[in-house]
Amino acid sequence: MKARRTATSGCPVITGPVTGKTSRPEYSGPEIFLFLELEPSHNFLSMDFSSSVHWLSNEYRDLNGTTVEVVDYPPTALEFARLIHISRPVIIKGFHVPALQLWSDEYLTEQMGERQISVAVTPNGRADAITEGPDGRLYFVEPAVDKMIMKDLLSGLISDTHGHVNGEIRYLQSQNGNLFSSESFRQPESDKRRSEFAPLLKDVPKEIGWCSEALGHVPDAVNLWVGNGQSITSIHSDPYENIYTVVRGQKHFLLLPPTDSWCLQERLYPHAQYTRDSTGKLELIPSGEAVPQVRWSSVQNPDLAGSLPNDVSPIMVTLMPGDTLYLPVGWWHYVRQTDLTIALNWWYDAELRGMSWVLLNFLRNPIEVPSGNIEEPDQ
Repeated sequence: MKARRTATSGCPVITGPVTGKTSRPEYSGPEIFLFLELEPSHNFLSMDFSSSVHWLSNEYRDLNGTTVEVVDYPPTALEFARLIHISRPVIIKGFHVPALQLWSDEYLTEQMGERQISVAVTPNGRADAITEGPDGRLYFVEPAVDKMIMKDLLSGLISDTHGHVNGEIRYLQSQNGNLFSSESFRQPESDKRRSEFAPLLKDVPKEIGWCSEALGHVPDAVNLWVGNGQSITSIHSDPYENIYTVVRGQKHFLLLPPTDSWCLQERLYPHAQYTRDSTGKLELIPSGEAVPQVRWSSVQNPDLAGSLPNDVSPIMVTLMPGDTLYLPVGWWHYVRQTDLTIALNWWYDAELRGMSWVLLNFLRNPIEVPSGNIEEPDQ
């Protein structure tokens, strides 16, 4: 397929076939498709939706490849603004966080003492994931939440190589700004009252200077993640610009650009949650019709052969201690870890103005999303 990029609003003219390389890398974000003019034999508007998104997916991959840039030092605000514009993942080296040198088991245990913390618990290591219920239907299931002290969490994650404690898998992943929230900037003293991890706040920057300056605002949430090799984050995308730093262990990311949304087969699933029965055993309890259905990918293991179409090429990234990943808004990610892993992330609200957000939603399919369960007809 041939295409040529044409100038609009003063943009320089670039013509010729699409070869997989671009002389203007700043056009590699979603807006690149605004500058592509197809030859008459490839009328984009005459395609059905499925053909259109396949074309976009292949075109994006040809232009950008399947590698991730690595930079040796944190960017300036201007450099990071350019990375946001390109909207591709980047591994950043040299971003200093005090926790990197401090957070041993002994330090965390001593600092946290007897403070109770909220920990997600599931029977399979999949919190916020699609799971079959006792009635045979598929549900989007949230974890049970137990209270425990840091010492017990760490010892349980380390001592059992399979990650199971009494047949259960634990993962600290509350995702609610468990370190800092947007309120932290309005009422700084509220952190010590609100956060379960108040003794550790001094070891984590509340915001990232070059990121806040580039985006023009402070983070919406800063989160702490602690888990082991049995914890899995199912594939999903977030409405945030995400800065993700590994403190200990290794994180393994499978990444897909927004243009590959079509292959993740989003469906609507009824909501459920793990709770404990009278004996303390976990059970899956459907939430009922009062709770809205959840839109989620039906691809549960994208890393397995055959889970994705042959022409889709995921980007595989492993983060080591001290590595930081910039994960742009809308990028799909499936995450595993090796052994005990501790990580931090800063979620910054995405810019909703302009075309990028509209395009991201279009790529997720504006057509009605089907149910994840096939209903049997009434007899």
